[in-house]
Amino acid sequence: MRRTATLLSALGLTAQLSSAAYTLQDDYSGSGFFDGFSFFTDTDPTNGFVDYVDEATAQSNGYISTSGDSVYMGVDHTNVAGSSGRQSVRISSDATYNHGLFILDLEHMPGGICGTWPAFWLVGADWPNNGEIDIIEGVNQQSGNDMTLHTSDGCSISSSSDFTGSMTTDNCYVYAAGQSSNAGCGITDPDATSYGTAFNANGGGVFATEWTSDAISIWFFERGNIPDDIDSGNPDPDSWGSPVARFQGDCDIDSHFDGLQIIFDTTFCGDWAGNVWGSGSCASVASSCSSYVANNPGAFVDAYWSINSLKVYQDDGDSTVAGVVDYGDDDDEDDDDDSDDDDQDDGDDDSDDDDDDDDDSDSDDDSDDDDGDDDDDDDDDDDDDDDDEDSRPWRGGRNHHGQMLNASTSTSSFPSPSFVKKARWEPRNYMAGMIF
Repeated sequence: MRRTATLLSALGLTAQLSSAAYTLQDDYSGSGFFDGFSFFTDTDPTNGFVDYVDEATAQSNGYISTSGDSVYMGVDHTNVAGSSGRQSVRISSDATYNHGLFILDLEHMPGGICGTWPAFWLVGADWPNNGEIDIIEGVNQQSGNDMTLHTSDGCSISSSSDFTGSMTTDNCYVYAAGQSSNAGCGITDPDATSYGTAFNANGGGVFATEWTSDAISIWFFERGNIPDDIDSGNPDPDSWGSPVARFQGDCDIDSHFDGLQIIFDTTFCGDWAGNVWGSGSCASVASSCSSYVANNPGAFVDAYWSINSLKVYQDDGDSTVAGVVDYGDDDDEDDDDDSDDDDQDDGDDDSDDDDDDDDDSDSDDDSDDDDGDDDDDDDDDDDDDDDDEDSRPWRGGRNHHGQMLNASTSTSSFPSPSFVKKARWEPRNYMAGMIF
């Protein structure tokens, strides 16, 4: 009887875990959409022929706008581009996430146009150690969406998982032997309506990404086939059937993905779209990708994102909380770092006062640690000032994204992105979408 009760209890727990209840955490939509994002204005880390502009420029030039619940993010489609590239927008969420259900209702995307390389993705500050999840990505006149993970060593996926897409590579490690540099592990959606021209002609659709400790799964629903539970705000992934992509296998998800930001961007040419220019039909319209993008502004009228909503849900039973990226100035951060170092080294002040020997020992240790930390901070600041380009992560997604990377490059030497600066996590508690 006791064994039966234990078994029933275990079965009940399994049923409870398999039908996770999701609660709305963050709602990015309408007039407040851009309040949750920061604009990236550094040089494109994938060598794109693009000039990313700040929010004020994007607004005054008409590259971004909101109308009702709809959000528009486009590019310059009026002017011949200068040497710095065609003006565009790249935004990163101020919030960071560990696990979650990310549901993007998208009316229109920039894909399907020669020279374009749009993406909707998640990435951590310490790339590739914190991981990257590419949810929407493609180049030029591609049909069918590409979904990819990029990680540090020790993460691969299995084709035996239940998904409907086609697996192209199985090792998520960006320097994996036997794969092109930064290929990651990829799955392609064979449905042409999942990307670019066909997606837009069909009225768009919904991309839902579930990130748990067990797997990372991505569903795509055409406009006429969106589940009612998504429309009602009560998403239930267990009722959606097989995802188009399920990244699961020999991979500890939690040790490879941590503190990810949401990113939208539209770049041009670069390490992927530019490198494959000559192998497709786009080569017939211009000899090079950059010349076409520079001299044909009217070709990019439809290179825009039209977002109905982006909602992030958290499992009620998941104790993982989100954070906020600190974009404060470096001086304040240095002060905070010194204070943090002192606190960590000193421990409890009262206990130190009670023990003279501990005081002396701690004081010596603190002096050594502080000197080392200050030197490190100064070196880091100098490095940032000297070369901002070296402190940004590579855009991942396909074989051609990180061509400057190679298998001999150490992941530990790959710096954090400068636009994140020294990210520190600010815990927040959520209940039914309210921030307390």
